Amino acid sequence: MAGELVSPTPTLRGSARRAAALRLLRRRLIQAVPLMLGVVIINFCLIQMAPGSFLELMTAENQVSDPATVALLRKTYGLEDPVWMQLLKYIWALLHFDFGFSYRQNMPVIQAIWIHLPATVLLMVSSITLAITIGVAAGVVASMKVRTFWDSLVSVAAMFFYAAPSFWLGIMMIVLFSVKLGWLPVGGMMKIGGNGGVLEILHHLILPTLALGLFYAAIYTRVMRSSMLEVAQLDFVRTARAKGLSRNKVTIHHVLRNALLPVVTILGVQMGTVLAGSVVIESVFSWPGVGSLLFDSVSSRNYPVVLGIMVLGSLVVIAANIAVDLIYMWLDPRIEIR
Repeated sequence: MAGELVSPTPTLRGSARRAAALRLLRRRLIQAVPLMLGVVIINFCLIQMAPGSFLELMTAENQVSDPATVALLRKTYGLEDPVWMQLLKYIWALLHFDFGFSYRQNMPVIQAIWIHLPATVLLMVSSITLAITIGVAAGVVASMKVRTFWDSLVSVAAMFFYAAPSFWLGIMMIVLFSVKLGWLPVGGMMKIGGNGGVLEILHHLILPTLALGLFYAAIYTRVMRSSMLEVAQLDFVRTARAKGLSRNKVTIHHVLRNALLPVVTILGVQMGTVLAGSVVIESVFSWPGVGSLLFDSVSSRNYPVVLGIMVLGSLVVIAANIAVDLIYMWLDPRIEIR
């Protein structure tokens, strides 16, 4: 009929949202280029301002004492060039996916990072999964049982794990579960002489995951509780209740999905802090990941590895924030990111 308004079909709406998501992805990738350039320049300048170099450390430890050898190494690693020339060479090398050479591991930087990367990824994924699972569940319970014993218990536990430093929590867990009870291993990714099976790795993963994940679980719990209470007061939730829907159905299908948006935002922002926190946890538990490699590289003035890890960490944060924008569009169809 002429003049009749026809609502778009689900297929058309889905196609429009996919097109919007692709436009968002393209725009974010374009914005990531100058952002990464700024990250590289700032980190490079900060490292240049750091005292000492690996040659000075090798000389102090009597690894190299011949002046001619020191001069040859300085020329080989480009340390004789001006700082601006070193920066331009490094940026040009990055464009060719060359992160430099690690003298301590005697291999390219990207290869040294790649060897330790799986352990860090495993720790980060397990910690984030634990944090989201516990944080969301505890936040939902606290919001549904507001001003009761369960709400108070969740709030006190969240405050404790938020205030407790992760390294202290890790040490206390080692004392209790490893030294006193003997239930879990002290550290490492597998026992000496072990076959490195899945169960053995998971057994060693429990304590590092708890030490790193409980801190973020406390944050997500508080945010989820506040978000659930706020969303529960909105008009569409009251309308759903007025229609006779059960409390559990209203909570799961109407409140929970919208209350997750702040948690998703914080998760994207905290990807960098999770990577930074893994440096401490990996040192406490002797976990053979990128954090341990970074700690060793800083101690040995192995600055190409330090800079390479910082660049890759920045890429992780940028990718996480792009993923957050896309998840936003999926969680709430009303959101149109222009």
